Amino acid sequence: LVGSLLGLGGGVFLVPILTLAMGVPIRAAVAASLLSVIATASASATVNLRRGLVNVRLGLVLEVATSLGGLAGGLAAAHLSQRQLFLTFAITLAVMGVAMARRSGQRNVIADLGVDPGPLGGRLMEAGASYVYRVRRLPLALGASVVAGTVSGLLGLGGGIVKVPVLNAFCGIPMRVAAATSTFMIGVTAATSAFLYFGRGDLNLPLTAAIALGALPGSLLGARFSDRFGARSLKLLMAVVLILVAVRMALEVL
Repeated sequence: LVGSLLGLGGGVFLVPILTLAMGVPIRAAVAASLLSVIATASASATVNLRRGLVNVRLGLVLEVATSLGGLAGGLAAAHLSQRQLFLTFAITLAVMGVAMARRSGQRNVIADLGVDPGPLGGRLMEAGASYVYRVRRLPLALGASVVAGTVSGLLGLGGGIVKVPVLNAFCGIPMRVAAATSTFMIGVTAATSAFLYFGRGDLNLPLTAAIALGALPGSLLGARFSDRFGARSLKLLMAVVLILVAVRMALEVL
């Protein structure tokens, strides 16, 4: 539910729970998370598309970079130890959490509807009012998408853990649009690296099926409830979630 609400895909919770609470090896946890991300993202993306929150053009542009990163991350995971994967997970989450907290009050919308949103920008209906938003720093968004794909392949997070904070904090994309567009993209991102884990024998099919069955209804609820939260509340919730999980994962390797 929270993964869909924030555009993270759920892996930010699944991997720590499976590894720390249930004793699942981290590569098996990452593989299961990637497969469940594909299922849940496909379900919640349909809700967001109907509500007009997904920026399809921006998503397709960024997905090329993200998929390349996903392949790189899936290949690199085979050469890293469990301790290195835990540490990478913790550092990534902590950095993104601090970035979201520092920019939680920033608005990325323009009230003047006569402003041209540009080729990758768009329009958004929020709290009964219409706004325009423009994409800024596209090279940064593309670079972050490569990093997001790599993190997805390494850690089973789907990539939203990097893309949503960067798109919202630095590239001018409103929080709801960033989360919905990320959800639209992360199924493809996860698929590019999931087959590498399957080929290496890391995929536990009964575990993955159980996770997907639980995550599907939660992802649909998260997509439907997102409009009941203010943008600032969503940003602060994301910051708290990222920092808490980062601390817990860091304690595991200290």
